[in-house]
Amino acid sequence: MILPFLEMECWTLLCQPAVAMGISVFILAGLLVHCVFLVSIFDIYFSSPLVHGMTPQQTPLPPPAKRLVLFVADGLRADSLYKLNSNSTPPAPYLRSILENNGSWGISHTRVPTESRPGHVALIAGFYEDVSAVAKGWKENPVEFDSVFNESKYTWSWGSPDILPMFAKGATGDHVYTFCYTAESEDFGAQDAAELDMWVFDHVKSFFNSSRSNQTLFSALNEEKVVLFLHLLGIDTNGHAHRPNSREYKENIKKVDEGIKEIALMIDNFYGNDGKTAFILTSDHGMTDWGTHGAGHPSETLTPLIVWGAGVNYPQRVSSQKFEDNLLKEWKLENLKRLDVNQADVAPLMASLIGVPFPLNSVGTLPLEYLNNSAHFKAESMFTNAVQIVEQFKVKMSQKRETTLSFLFTPFKPLSDSEQINYLKKARLYIQQQKYDEAISLCKTLINLALEGLSYYHTYDRLFLGLSIATSFVGWTTYVILVIIKTHTNLTKAVQTNNKESTVLFYGFAFVGMIIAFFLLIQTCPWTYYIYCLLPVPVWYAVVKELPVIQDLAANLLSHNMVQSVGFIFICILGIEILVFSFFYRSTLTLGLLVFAGWPVITQLWAQAKTNASIWTLLCVLLAIFPLMPVVGREPNIPLVIATGLLTLLISCFSLASLCKTKNKYRNKEDLKVYFYQMLSIALSTYVVSSTHDSLKNKQGLPLLNQIISWMTLVSSSVLPLLSSTFLIQRLFSILLSLMSTYLLLSTGYEALFPLVLSGLMFVWINMEQEALQRYGLSLKPKLAVFNFTYTTDITQFRQLHLDDVRRSFFFVFFIVTAFFGTGNIASVNSFDPASVYCFLTVFSPFMMGSLLLLKVVIPFVLVSCAFEAIQVTTQLSSKSLLLLVLVISDIMALHFFFLVKDYGSWLDIGTSISHYVLVMSLTIFMMLMNGLAQLLTTQRLQLSRGTKHHST
Repeated sequence: MILPFLEMECWTLLCQPAVAMGISVFILAGLLVHCVFLVSIFDIYFSSPLVHGMTPQQTPLPPPAKRLVLFVADGLRADSLYKLNSNSTPPAPYLRSILENNGSWGISHTRVPTESRPGHVALIAGFYEDVSAVAKGWKENPVEFDSVFNESKYTWSWGSPDILPMFAKGATGDHVYTFCYTAESEDFGAQDAAELDMWVFDHVKSFFNSSRSNQTLFSALNEEKVVLFLHLLGIDTNGHAHRPNSREYKENIKKVDEGIKEIALMIDNFYGNDGKTAFILTSDHGMTDWGTHGAGHPSETLTPLIVWGAGVNYPQRVSSQKFEDNLLKEWKLENLKRLDVNQADVAPLMASLIGVPFPLNSVGTLPLEYLNNSAHFKAESMFTNAVQIVEQFKVKMSQKRETTLSFLFTPFKPLSDSEQINYLKKARLYIQQQKYDEAISLCKTLINLALEGLSYYHTYDRLFLGLSIATSFVGWTTYVILVIIKTHTNLTKAVQTNNKESTVLFYGFAFVGMIIAFFLLIQTCPWTYYIYCLLPVPVWYAVVKELPVIQDLAANLLSHNMVQSVGFIFICILGIEILVFSFFYRSTLTLGLLVFAGWPVITQLWAQAKTNASIWTLLCVLLAIFPLMPVVGREPNIPLVIATGLLTLLISCFSLASLCKTKNKYRNKEDLKVYFYQMLSIALSTYVVSSTHDSLKNKQGLPLLNQIISWMTLVSSSVLPLLSSTFLIQRLFSILLSLMSTYLLLSTGYEALFPLVLSGLMFVWINMEQEALQRYGLSLKPKLAVFNFTYTTDITQFRQLHLDDVRRSFFFVFFIVTAFFGTGNIASVNSFDPASVYCFLTVFSPFMMGSLLLLKVVIPFVLVSCAFEAIQVTTQLSSKSLLLLVLVISDIMALHFFFLVKDYGSWLDIGTSISHYVLVMSLTIFMMLMNGLAQLLTTQRLQLSRGTKHHST
């Protein structure tokens, strides 16, 4: 089992004396602890809301419609449909005439994450999916759930293979049928993506035509409770490929409008205009101006909703409407009543129109204003909606009561068992007395209370789980600080440990752990709770063991100048707060880099090394420009990417010429061959970027040759550095060239220049640290030009940490954060542009595209990590000491963001708070992994005649 293994690993690793713990063991312990911290946020804030065991609830009165046609225009923004064109004509004339003359309209408000699967689940099943679905790419069902399709008599659906199968797979029986095009059809770079929608419309037409000669199908189509679902992916695909303001996106909307008109007329004719068909048009999510989605920007969360046909209200004329936004005036719809809903409300609306049971897990509230029916029908439908949600509340409460000790269980008081009965009895009485308005009002109150209760029980354990993780966080950070002070500084004296006290301490903490485990066991808690609640035990045991060190440190600090100590702590806190602030405002990094530019002047290094200091200042100023640039992908600039490739080639030529002039001691023919291959790779990457862009622009798709070259470049970029010389400057430059060839293929604009400027600054940083070392009078290593990464380092030459090493670690963390935000990324799902991967693939593949985008993010990290590795060696520090300082800084940042995570407020705020925490935790884990990767890239050489040796302990 993973649980006992993880607990034993953490206990064993953390209970070792700090001195005895090697760097690899410590990194393993750190990775385990940080993985727990990272995963915990999803258990605490995003566990599955679904419960099972409810009874289906159905409105007892006959429904107004026999069948429902659901059009979901994937990726369609509300403003793209409702806003008039510049010539005052509607982008979708037929749908505009529907909302003005035949039906009701409004905005469907989606939730984060604004992705296709969660959006469709909210529309069709009526609940908001948790983030655990991301593990399956939002394609398969992580948990089984009920849906309108499942409750229908028959459902026929046409569209994308990414969406349709999940509803068929979750349905009971054999009554949900899917017709999908191939996954390869979802190509961002080939033909016009509107063809995907034309495929759907054509197949629906041929389906109805074929039913005339197929009596079984004809009979099924004439049954009641039938759903026809048309998933239209073209708008989303064109939005990704060309942006929502493009001609292609707008033309796709017009084609969809024409297609919907044809389908609606065909269906009405097929059924002899019996007036028993209801139509709904909506979208799963919107899209940003730069063609992405996933976060909580209004352009992503505001989607259109137009409903017409059987049982639906006609347009309601009004003189004025009050909404916080100014959209009605902008859309010229001030006089037509706008009926906004939450996305999950669409499911009960569909269920009510065709008379099927409300989906069991639906949390939507029936939007009565869309219904054109009797007050009795509305009241009965609202009562059914209330009973269906109360059923979920009762199951949730029962589950929590069974897994909590009776004396600790705190029920949701506003909706006790007696209160539930009173509400339902009173509502039923009102309906019997024909007081329908009072019944509806009471049912809405009951629904709101039940939803509050569901949220209450769903988040019941959040406080104590959050406290457990926070306690572990503080304990871990304290432990790392103690390890640094004890093993890498002279602030404390060697303290003799009392074996008797250590034994008592061990058994004391072991006893506490057993009590916690027993407490969790009798409550039948999930296995993850054991990890979160038991983790503080070994962590704080490791801290308390070092109590003599803490006492010695306190005495030492009190004997020093308190003003200096407080000032140092204040500067550290200020630096960390600047890093935290940069997650909200990228321009903070610009301010930090400008301060860095003045570092040589502040520390008087300017007089010691004027040339290096001048270049440092210049590169800091250049790098400071990047955080002020627009987010990547919003303004693609392929000519700039090509120019960057040519500039890289030019720099390579100068470097090669310089290498050829050096003495034979530092080069050989093999090194020159490697440089030549890397230059060729840069040239090919530049060509592929230019050629692919032209091909996609002409809608000719991704050329196969370009795709092959791109993947070969990607593979070779991880191997070629290991074939180069291990002399410091040569190896670092080789790493830059290899990674640059891949980065060019993943670039769409100005970010292509970023690794060049960043690497230039890293080279100067290495030189500046040598100068800083000399200023403090510490012994020097050989000149950088002759320094070899594979030199054996005498462990006795490692020095203790100096205050200036805290500054070095801060520089590293700052550059790591700059490596992410400086390239134009923001802490949001929607900051990653799929156009970045078009040299590798254009057919939609979320995991492959996500992996390539992650690689793009990691490349600047690797460059910074390799430079930091060089600094650790050239400044005579073991890898462990500086890495520990880096861990402390990043963990304090992570703890800061842990307390900022929230699941209330606007969806933009919620998504951002989660993104920040996940990002900073990922950075921390990355930095630990990058430490090992940097050592591999800098010290190892393939096909060497002699074995390589590591320089670190």
